Amino acid sequence: MSTPTASTRALGAVSGLVAATAGVLAAHGTAALLPGVTPPVTAVGNRAIDWTPQPVKDWAIETFGAADKAVLVAGVLLTVALLAGATGLIGVRRRGTALALLAGLVVLASVAMFTDRASTAGPVGQGLTATVLAVVGLGGLWWLLGAVGTGRPAVPVGGLRSRAGAATTRTRVLRSDDTDLEATSDFDRRRFLQAAGALAAVGAAGGVVVETGGAAAVASRDALRLPAPAVPAVPVPDGVSFELPGLTPHLTSNADFYRVDTALTVPDVPLEGYRLRIHGLVDHPLELTFSDLLDRRLVERRITLTCVSNPVGGDLVDNATWIGVPMRELLAEAGVQQHADAVKSTSADGFTAGTPLEALTDDREALVAIGMNGEPLPLEHGFPVRMVTPGLYGYVSATKWLVDLKVTRFVDFSAYWTSRGYAERAPIKLSSRIDVPGSFERLDSGRRVVAGVAWAQPHGIDAVEVRVDGGDWQQAELAEEDSTVTWRPWRWDWPAEPGTHRLEVRATDRTGETQTSQRVPVAPDGSTGWHSVTVTVT
Repeated sequence: MSTPTASTRALGAVSGLVAATAGVLAAHGTAALLPGVTPPVTAVGNRAIDWTPQPVKDWAIETFGAADKAVLVAGVLLTVALLAGATGLIGVRRRGTALALLAGLVVLASVAMFTDRASTAGPVGQGLTATVLAVVGLGGLWWLLGAVGTGRPAVPVGGLRSRAGAATTRTRVLRSDDTDLEATSDFDRRRFLQAAGALAAVGAAGGVVVETGGAAAVASRDALRLPAPAVPAVPVPDGVSFELPGLTPHLTSNADFYRVDTALTVPDVPLEGYRLRIHGLVDHPLELTFSDLLDRRLVERRITLTCVSNPVGGDLVDNATWIGVPMRELLAEAGVQQHADAVKSTSADGFTAGTPLEALTDDREALVAIGMNGEPLPLEHGFPVRMVTPGLYGYVSATKWLVDLKVTRFVDFSAYWTSRGYAERAPIKLSSRIDVPGSFERLDSGRRVVAGVAWAQPHGIDAVEVRVDGGDWQQAELAEEDSTVTWRPWRWDWPAEPGTHRLEVRATDRTGETQTSQRVPVAPDGSTGWHSVTVTVT
């Protein structure tokens, strides 16, 4: 068998890439039309999330922040592109082998779709999506490779013949015995362009459908007007923050609020047909529509949320105003049985969390939230319904796209993150952070302001101290307290002298506990340690 020319190999790689792209886009478009179907890239990405070692996940969150999902999707797409190109390259000489390899990739993607935790569709919907992926991907590769050909061996001039419809390419080559030959490639340009054009059209159609995905939830949210809460939040106290450039604002906008979850694509959960089920170890199971929740007593509270992946000094903590139904009222109506000690919450995409029952029934007033900063929940922050629980890290208390609450016992279940080694109960640890000045910043000598925020849910911050270069601790000024479940800004005036200096901060809560200096990582129940920044004063 002759060795294909460089141009033939390139066309083979392009064929694999075009066929795979069209297949994936067509499958994603099909999934977007079928409620509850997980498309192939999302399903593969979810498997990657589920199987990635926890230290790697923590590194990705710390390194990429809110862009971690985009990076993961880009990685999946790049891997698919490389494999598809390699498959097409192999297909120039061994078309059957290439089709078998691509079929293997289709099978893997299909298995990921059928077993995806986020899927709520039956086997018919997933099967149809997998069929589209196979037909477009495999059929497209077979069509394109047939047009590319394999490159005919070099033959003497005069022995060349062009088959009907083929574009025969002649190239002068010199054999070792100095006999001129012409090489020919059986590349069928017209057929290739027809196949590529058809696949591009199919892929574009799928892409258009995908682009309009999530429209049902968007339309529901756009049409929703939240009623005024029966119990509005108390006015924000005067002096709740300091007017300092670089200091975190007291309230975080919806656009800036951190997002960490396991959903590669935001679940499309319209209000029509929404149900929140409350069941398990209760006397009176409940099933509530969104309208039922709107008719309940709505309360408004400012609450700071913190992610367990937040490192010392990190920014995976934010403060917002939430509107919702008190969780304890719903659980009281359901009638919690005495031996229960936990609530297992489930999101529309299959994520689960386990929350200590006492945290949902005590006076911290956990919410089944429907509003954020005066508007319906943004889609990426849980629309239409989510949990907000003060004092607990989000992975056990802040389930988004909430559809199910099961009153149970910790011994009877394992939630998503606890099954991966995280702690069962996860109270937020006493923490503080320096916002101003930034690390490695250069400052002029003289009086400079050092400022930041501290949080200690549900007890509240009592004191914040700062020290320079390991010296004596200095008392910082605290802003007015909003509540014990929100963070509290602080500031300290520093007589900065020339040199390189290390600033450290620690906080004390109302129980008298002072923040520990011991550094521990975020797993299994949150980081600890004093935050520090190094600056140069000139």
